[in-house]
Amino acid sequence: MPEAPRTAVDKALDLVEAVARSPQPPRLTDLAEAVDLHRATAYRILLDLVRRGWVLRAGDRYLPGTAVLQLSAAATRHSLVALARPVLLGLSEATEMMVNLQVLEEDRSRVIDVVRPERLGMITRLLGEALPVHRFAGPLALVAALEPEARAPYLRPAEAAGHPLDGPEGLAAEIEHTRRSGFAVEHGRNEKPVASLSRAVVVDRGAPLCALTVVGLDAEIDTARLLLLKQRLREATEELGRLLSSTGPVTAATAAPA
Repeated sequence: MPEAPRTAVDKALDLVEAVARSPQPPRLTDLAEAVDLHRATAYRILLDLVRRGWVLRAGDRYLPGTAVLQLSAAATRHSLVALARPVLLGLSEATEMMVNLQVLEEDRSRVIDVVRPERLGMITRLLGEALPVHRFAGPLALVAALEPEARAPYLRPAEAAGHPLDGPEGLAAEIEHTRRSGFAVEHGRNEKPVASLSRAVVVDRGAPLCALTVVGLDAEIDTARLLLLKQRLREATEELGRLLSSTGPVTAATAAPA
């Protein structure tokens, strides 16, 4: 059976999705090629999308508009939590540790859901809290999955707090190590007896959608335990990535397996 021709709505949605998925703000030519439209047709549709707030034009490049951002914020608090909840429960049961779900905001990440076993009741849940990149594994995993030019807003809180950015012990080196390994690891930086391990979920080669973070007592996480936690966390982020992916296969982070 022949494929039905694309409607005007199909073409508009294709362009909105292409803008949202692009790792860098695309130009008109890039978008027209990505969605298989004539350049003039893509331009006419983009004019309407800009007028309605679905796309923002900045010079010769296009960004997600305020309508997309508002819709995304609502989806983050509802759809993402609902979809991810079974994954959090499974990961917490498999590891016997606390697990949280985080998303990026303006200059931090925010914890939007938490599963905490009774035995770890002494560890703060941080539900609803905004976390800076220099103190927590979740934002570190998310920021490391961003393109370098998109990281600047998340570095400012660290700089304001006097945290070193450069040098072998600086935040930039920590972000690069996390990008290469695919995992962010923190030992007692926020709460002394607490350690955490986080991994970002990146769908369709775009920006990170969220991160899963495993949190537990530092004394329980030796080298062998850390390797097992990485495997369980990788499996969970890949499962969540499949649930969130619109086009099929997905990677939970851009790095090679650790």
